Amino acid sequence: MSERHPVRAIGVISGTSMDGIDVSIVETDGDTMVRPGPGHTYAYPDDLRKTLQALIAEPARAQSEPLEDLERAVTDAHISAIRRFMADAGIAATEVSLIGFHGQTVYHRPEIRFTRQLGIGAQVAQDLGIDTVDRFRHADVASGGEGAPFVPLYHRALASRLAQPVMILNLGGVGNVTYIDGDVVIAFDTGPASALLDDFVLRRRGLSFDQNGQLAASGKADESLVREFMTNPYFDRPAPKSLDRQDFHARAKSVEALSDADGAATLAEFTVRSVVASLRHVPRAPQRWLVTGGGRRNGHFMRRLQEELRVAVDPVEAVGWDGDFLEAQAFGYLAVRSTLGLPLSLPTTTGVPHPMPGGELHRAA
Repeated sequence: MSERHPVRAIGVISGTSMDGIDVSIVETDGDTMVRPGPGHTYAYPDDLRKTLQALIAEPARAQSEPLEDLERAVTDAHISAIRRFMADAGIAATEVSLIGFHGQTVYHRPEIRFTRQLGIGAQVAQDLGIDTVDRFRHADVASGGEGAPFVPLYHRALASRLAQPVMILNLGGVGNVTYIDGDVVIAFDTGPASALLDDFVLRRRGLSFDQNGQLAASGKADESLVREFMTNPYFDRPAPKSLDRQDFHARAKSVEALSDADGAATLAEFTVRSVVASLRHVPRAPQRWLVTGGGRRNGHFMRRLQEELRVAVDPVEAVGWDGDFLEAQAFGYLAVRSTLGLPLSLPTTTGVPHPMPGGELHRAA
């Protein structure tokens, strides 16, 4: 692989929060040579975002209906975002070899071997004139894997020159980790990250998130509730394993009897303890934690993690990575690996039976 000529690939993804379409570019040989480029986020049209949110609230529709018009609208929005990114970054189509098009996840149930991401890769390739890879997760899920997380091999490439073992913690709606120690890569979801706290603050204060963790920091966690939350059998399940954003919401409703500050503190502490519990499932304690996702901007999360983990806990920017665009870059990287027939996931990252290639290539006209 070291002798392969590196190529430039654009990666594009919209997460389950649907707050925007992330686009970035990476130059890579599909192995350890990685040079990340700039990234940008572009908002969905408001009516499309609302339609997608309503769809996700109706799982039966997301699983069974054809949704052709919606899928075309999602694809058009991503094409528009890629075009705008290329214009903003001054990148010509002739300078890009490949697009990694993740699409919009609307239904993910690996237990029934089903995942659905809206988006038409062939249309992206045709409209932009650039070869495009899509359907990254399908082979993994069809083979019995969890289909997530899908960024660990990109984490391994980025971390190849860092002191190891190292843990990469992504604090999005759900938390997930990648443990890297040489060729050993283990990944799994840790538990709730920002989702429970964000939803609580929205209900109580009408705010989309707890700015810098200030509300949580001003309260006192209810220790009995935190201990109760941590009795969930998920935390003892061996890795790899994955969660849905809503998996802990029912039990977490018990914080409704608390004040705003104490409720926020309790949910934040649950996130911290669930991260600490992830150490049960890795061979050695990491020398360092690097944090990505929106939660890295929550000062309360970061302080409490440092106190509990007792090693360096830093945002990924501390080693020169861009935490806002790691996922978008990852799908550019994975697109290159897909064209080379290399694995996108491993038994230790998704539970797939063997290292699993994936993705479908659509040639530009």
